[in-house]
Amino acid sequence: MEDSVLAKEAKISASMFLDNPKDPLEEEAIEAAKKMPPDPNPVKFRHLNVDADTHQYDLPTECASRPGFNTSGQGVLVNINSYAVVKFPDKVIYQYDVLIGSGVEKRGLVTKVWNSKAVQKAIGNGWVFDGNRLAWSMDAIPNRQFTVDLDEEQCTPSRPGRLNSHKVQIRPSTKINLASIQAYLDRKMSMDNSVLQAIDFLDHLMRVTPSKNMYSLKRSFFDPKMVKRERLGGGVEAMKGVYQSIRIAHGSRLVVNVDVSNCVFYGDYPMEMMATQVTGSANALICGEMSKKVKPTFREAEKESLTFLKLKKLKKIRFRVRYRGASEKVLKQVHMVKEFSQENCYNWFFNQKDKETGVEKRTSIFDYFMEKYNIHLSHPTMCVVETMKRGIAFPMEVCYVEPGQKYPYKIDAVQTASMIKFAVTRPKERREGIEGGLALLNWENDPYIKNYGLKISKDMLETQARLLAPPIVQFAKTQQKPGLSGRWRLDGQQFLLPNKNDLIHWGVCIINSVGRDRLDKAAASTFIRTFVNTYKGHGGKVSNANPPIMEGPVDEAKCVTDLFNEIVAKTGGGKPQMMVFLLAGKDSLCYERIKRSCDCRYGVVSQCMQNAHVKRGQGQYISNVLMKFNAKLGGTTSKVAGKPPGGHFKIPTMIVGADVSHASPGSLQPSMAALTCSMDKTCCRYAAACESNGHRVEMVTQFNLEDMLTPLFRQWMSEVGMGRMPQQFFYFRDGVSEGQYQHVIQQEVKHIKRIWRTLDESNKYVNYEKIKFTVIVASKRHHIRFFPKERSPAADKNLNPCPGVLVEKDVTHPFEYDFYLNSHSAIQGTARPTHYHVLMDESKFPPNELQNMIYEHCYQYMRSTTPVSLFPAVYYAHLASKRAVSHENRPASSGAHQFNEEQQRLELIKLKEEADREGKKLSKTNSEKLNRFTEAESRPLIKMKNDTGIMWGMWYI
Repeated sequence: MEDSVLAKEAKISASMFLDNPKDPLEEEAIEAAKKMPPDPNPVKFRHLNVDADTHQYDLPTECASRPGFNTSGQGVLVNINSYAVVKFPDKVIYQYDVLIGSGVEKRGLVTKVWNSKAVQKAIGNGWVFDGNRLAWSMDAIPNRQFTVDLDEEQCTPSRPGRLNSHKVQIRPSTKINLASIQAYLDRKMSMDNSVLQAIDFLDHLMRVTPSKNMYSLKRSFFDPKMVKRERLGGGVEAMKGVYQSIRIAHGSRLVVNVDVSNCVFYGDYPMEMMATQVTGSANALICGEMSKKVKPTFREAEKESLTFLKLKKLKKIRFRVRYRGASEKVLKQVHMVKEFSQENCYNWFFNQKDKETGVEKRTSIFDYFMEKYNIHLSHPTMCVVETMKRGIAFPMEVCYVEPGQKYPYKIDAVQTASMIKFAVTRPKERREGIEGGLALLNWENDPYIKNYGLKISKDMLETQARLLAPPIVQFAKTQQKPGLSGRWRLDGQQFLLPNKNDLIHWGVCIINSVGRDRLDKAAASTFIRTFVNTYKGHGGKVSNANPPIMEGPVDEAKCVTDLFNEIVAKTGGGKPQMMVFLLAGKDSLCYERIKRSCDCRYGVVSQCMQNAHVKRGQGQYISNVLMKFNAKLGGTTSKVAGKPPGGHFKIPTMIVGADVSHASPGSLQPSMAALTCSMDKTCCRYAAACESNGHRVEMVTQFNLEDMLTPLFRQWMSEVGMGRMPQQFFYFRDGVSEGQYQHVIQQEVKHIKRIWRTLDESNKYVNYEKIKFTVIVASKRHHIRFFPKERSPAADKNLNPCPGVLVEKDVTHPFEYDFYLNSHSAIQGTARPTHYHVLMDESKFPPNELQNMIYEHCYQYMRSTTPVSLFPAVYYAHLASKRAVSHENRPASSGAHQFNEEQQRLELIKLKEEADREGKKLSKTNSEKLNRFTEAESRPLIKMKNDTGIMWGMWYI
């Protein structure tokens, strides 16, 4: 083992000097590396730890290499919002471990200590600090250990018994040779820690100056003087900033990706204004009154009001105080909200000590401000703001929210609509925003960048892209040629495949809510006649053109039951094929209850429509709904023309898409894993299965993969494979970062191969080892944007890229098989391409075939007359994970999860960790609360009733 470690260290040392052939240390290091035995555990796939199953299932230990470039279509020049690094340092950088205090101190305190005069004097200038535990410098220093007294630095008296001094330890940890980056790009060494550490250092180097001058959120920076901001209501506002990220790229170079960044912040308002907006109160007086405890019934105990619960969104928010007579020290001090008290300024008492006599007296906050500062508080009935410092509290009206604090919760529907209007910008405006961001970053005059010798071009990269030929869309009797517009018409077209069985057993239920958009039976009947006629025009098979129409009760679950029984009674006794609901509004809770009952209680597909659209009865709306309606009944809208019966594939092929979606911050909803599986030879139709996946767990668990995929695989072999396994298997994975690629291979792909092996052993189909796997990660979580030139064939009228623009060079990985594909036509804003990264490539598809297959499949999306931006298998998985929220095993009346549940959970976990360290037990009450949270995270979804095969269809679309 020691020899292995020495060998690895020697090889890394050798690689650090490969760019300097005359350096005598290089020869010495290389010779040392040659003499060492080979490392039995080489670092290849992002530091992959290879286990026994990796070899058993023949899993790769590194990403697929790029096999070449696409030559189809035509070449086009496209600008990309990235900038080449023309010079980067090749110096040795010393990395240090930094420990401030005991290591559990909060970031704010750590930063304050690091920036203190004592620390800066001890270490000198030019240091880069990550704000947590790592620091870098060009200077080598020995271990340093000293204490920083912040009270002494700020010239403030120390509080008795509470010292504000902090121990600082700075210890050398490693040397980073920045030349290792060029050695890797020149293929003289493999990706290892030395390269990763060098890139990480450059990334932090570029953040230092912007972080001092702007609000920083990781790699995004927001100028406090920025005029481009939008008030969204509810005490929050949207701001535009600049994003930057340095990365290795094709062409043996580094590039810096720069883009516009949008984020939601708390407004820098007076706290009482913030409180009224967050709670939705008309004014401060009403907010104060509504924050009092409420007693729902005579027998029930008092509990916190909804208004007071909403105030908890402001916990941990930073603020300052301002009032007449306050000292300069008081005005400068920043506080943090610990809690809002149910007590107001009249009945919050504390002991006030007279400095002259030393006598203490009991006084209220209201009397204190009146007697000491002659301030008559305007809203003394509002909640008192408690700070993190014990015993320190303020009346809300003297508190002012500090600017630059990110809003950590999900914004509501109204705020989302305002945010979209603010964030969406056309390419020309976005490019101007990027150029404005470059001016803010000001690389040329950045003292840290200049000090370390980094130089970045100011010219946006230009790359040679490909414009893939648009496919022809095949309907039942005709074809449509979208061309570069990315659009085709549905009117006059018959669906490629209509519903499998004649529509006989179906019905309609009208759900009218008081005061909403009501609909009567006559209007519903007129709409249904038009709906049926339009469906027949699209090739739909409808034997019962006059389904029963009923007005449902207020209870949605009872509506479903009543409609089910009505269909059975009036359509010949067969089980319903489709249940249609006409809704008065966009009530998500109503929608979820309907879907839960239809999917899980009765196993019947359903279609919901809004009364407002029903009244208008526009033909385009009806046709759009019918694409979903037909898909749910087993039909297919269209496919790409000119392909053999097996579609793009010459051998039996299965495509699986996977997505794990997470609840919004502050919610305890479990993460949702969704898997889709192609269910026809052309891979147009996909079945889907969903299951809860734990709290914010990104990898699909082994149990979920086996539970969901095993029945889907069996169904595919029965219906599509004619009793045999596929010879080719595509696994498209959404939503994982580069650091998780190894987990996709090591965990998810390994478990999928195990499923095939189990099926092979139990049914003797074919040898599972003959199945060729292709694993691709599809991601839209990036900041790459295309800017085609004016009058370019790749540009539309708004200067967005046309569908089919493919980028494989300049901003992609130097050696691995990845590419950016813009497959859709942007309706608004600037188009965002999808990044595809091939992790496994056992099928050895040439780039022309693989990339065109992905592009053309985007034209087969079932419910659209435009190509979509993401491969359909993944897109459907995303839809299914959203739909499966209605299958959660919780009372329907519980509604959405409270925003502060996550905060409570984290506080309980912290209490448990503290109790474990001290060898104590968590209190019974807290233990029961934590168990309830854990149970909610692991609770499985309600299973769908599958007696009529709803799971094998597109129930989710």
